[in-house]
Amino acid sequence: MATEILMPALSPTMEEGTLAKWLVKEGDSVSSGDILAEIETDKATMEFEAVDEGIVGKILIAEGTAGVKVNTPIAVLVEEGESADAAPAAKAPAAAPAPVTAPAQAAPASAPAPASASVPAAPAAPVAGGKRIIASPLARRLAKERGVDLGAISGSGPHGRIVKADVMAAASGAARPAAAAAPAATSAPAPAAAAMPAGAPASTIARMYEGRDYEEITLDGMRKTIAARLTEAKQTIPHFYLRRSVELDALMAFRADLNAQLEARGVKLSVNDFIIKACALALQDVPDANAVWAGDRMFRLKPSDVAVAVAVEGGLFTPVLKDADKKTLSALSAEMKDLAHRAKTKKLAPHEYQGGSFAISNLGMFGIENFDAVINPPHGAILAVGAGLRKAVVKADGSIGAANVMSMTLSVDHRVIDGALGARLLEAICGYLEAPMAMLA
Repeated sequence: MATEILMPALSPTMEEGTLAKWLVKEGDSVSSGDILAEIETDKATMEFEAVDEGIVGKILIAEGTAGVKVNTPIAVLVEEGESADAAPAAKAPAAAPAPVTAPAQAAPASAPAPASASVPAAPAAPVAGGKRIIASPLARRLAKERGVDLGAISGSGPHGRIVKADVMAAASGAARPAAAAAPAATSAPAPAAAAMPAGAPASTIARMYEGRDYEEITLDGMRKTIAARLTEAKQTIPHFYLRRSVELDALMAFRADLNAQLEARGVKLSVNDFIIKACALALQDVPDANAVWAGDRMFRLKPSDVAVAVAVEGGLFTPVLKDADKKTLSALSAEMKDLAHRAKTKKLAPHEYQGGSFAISNLGMFGIENFDAVINPPHGAILAVGAGLRKAVVKADGSIGAANVMSMTLSVDHRVIDGALGARLLEAICGYLEAPMAMLA
């Protein structure tokens, strides 16, 4: 009997993926455990194994197809002697839902009706000039409220569907001629771009750049995920920022001594290795800050699982070093190098970049003196690390001297960590960096 092979969920957050490559072809016999395909998620390219045995009767989704929803049939497995002609017809990936730029204004989903209840039919779609207009319920409601003619709008959603952003763009455009009829204002008119609503569709933005030379870049899964998560983070997480400068002279001397001793073992510690260790130990010293936000509660972690941002082509990963407080500097250094290498080749498994309570983003190697990082939910905080620079400092005896100084900014989720608690955490981190021998205690 024919069996459908479905698009797998290769991580807890995966909703869709790209069928990067088929490793079997129609007519091949497969057994449980055989590798069928390579699936590209938003973070990694992973192999997909067969769970049943049989013959590949039909491939439904061609390799290279992006946006394939989880649980979409991608192939059919048949038994020996069974005709592949009986297999279901190919199914195209489900279209992505139309984007909603302001979730708070979206119409709430109705609870499912009991089996005995009668469900009213959806309102009929409007018709203009004998042509059926395809529009989302929210777009129709907003058009009615704002007096926008749906028949005059070109939809930017799937199959020309009119979505909220189209209506809002049309509403803002329609308001300008009406304003022109009013008495002339004494101040200069605002530029047309000022009326452009946030989240305007690509077609509207493109009209602004007609006649200009540009390249249109389609977003891949990673960039879409980064955009969605960072937008969510800045809209929903109440960030606040704590800034400190730390003197690195003691750490630099300590690092040079350790590297001289470890050279025979092929180990070379970086400043970032010390920062990871300092953060891990500080989370143990200030355990109330070792927490994440979980919707209606907090989870306070016991281990120090520290994520570190790694830049890759087209985005970034945040691999997690688990139990970082218990590992030696050399062990952390080796693990970080391995995770960074596999992150750049998209070979990390989901459990290697998910979790943790705290993250580090270091742009010092690019000469950035200081910056504010965006919290990676559900983490409670992220440390932004700038470059160590030689600066004039006032010494304890009041004299002026020179020191290597590094600027750090701790971005904190105020729902998880209050100001005084965040200050204690940052103070503990600085304490370890300025007295690095304590990291070996």
